[in-house]
Amino acid sequence: MAVNDARKAIETEEVVPGGENVKVEFENGIAWVTLNRPNKRNAMSPALNSEMHEVLDALELDDRCKVLVLTGAGESFSAGMDLKEYFRDIDDDHPAKVMKIRRNATAWQWRKLSYYSKPTIAMVNGWCFGGAFTPMLSCDLAIAADEAIFGLSEVNWGIIPAGNVTRAVAGALNQRDALYYIMTGETFNGQKAAEMGLVNKSVPKDELRQRTRELAQTLLSKNLHVVNQSKLAYKYSRDMDYDTAEEYLFAKQAQNIAQDTERGRQQGLKQFLDDKSFKPGLGGYNRES
Repeated sequence: MAVNDARKAIETEEVVPGGENVKVEFENGIAWVTLNRPNKRNAMSPALNSEMHEVLDALELDDRCKVLVLTGAGESFSAGMDLKEYFRDIDDDHPAKVMKIRRNATAWQWRKLSYYSKPTIAMVNGWCFGGAFTPMLSCDLAIAADEAIFGLSEVNWGIIPAGNVTRAVAGALNQRDALYYIMTGETFNGQKAAEMGLVNKSVPKDELRQRTRELAQTLLSKNLHVVNQSKLAYKYSRDMDYDTAEEYLFAKQAQNIAQDTERGRQQGLKQFLDDKSFKPGLGGYNRES
């Protein structure tokens, strides 16, 4: 989708991003983005990856999307990369074409989604295997169904978890858990994923959408500019040394205050110090004032 099409979506509220491989549904500030290849367990093909780029670009400019939820159609979140279309079919292609296809996949699954300009939630409704770990972990938050099945099965068919999968897992799990599942290829359920910190929480599948909606609504009740600046501050500073992080975070705070059209800091201080109507540790400031 071109930039002009995205702007048209904002102006008319009729155009919906996505197409055959990715579906988008808007609901009161939430954009439900669904990987839509249920007959392939939502395996990510080159066509799906290209479509996801277009969807993410369009939703950044669309005011109907304030919080993005990523999930899968049918009984799966995603089975990872499509073994035929992403691997076998391109094995003999020109190296530059192969690199472009692989770059197109990792670009949205990691960099674009991880540093997205709006809060993101992964709703893991079923199978989550291999390459699907990357976009799942790139989302800011994640909720899984208790019944969801996770697996790093690459060792079972002669490859390693590549495409940033291993790096993403290493950032989320402790070394013993990460190496155990990478080296054995064993599967585990949503409850185990929550226990290890791979997802924030695990809930019964029939409660999954509502619990995800409630989490999105919690984010929607906040100053979303500050929510997003807070997540970016965390993600960029976590690999810095303390001195560099201190300088960066002072600068990031100044940027946050300058760009916040809601003037959250000013409102919070006024309501706490002058009006005595707000206690920072016990909830948010009154955003309607």
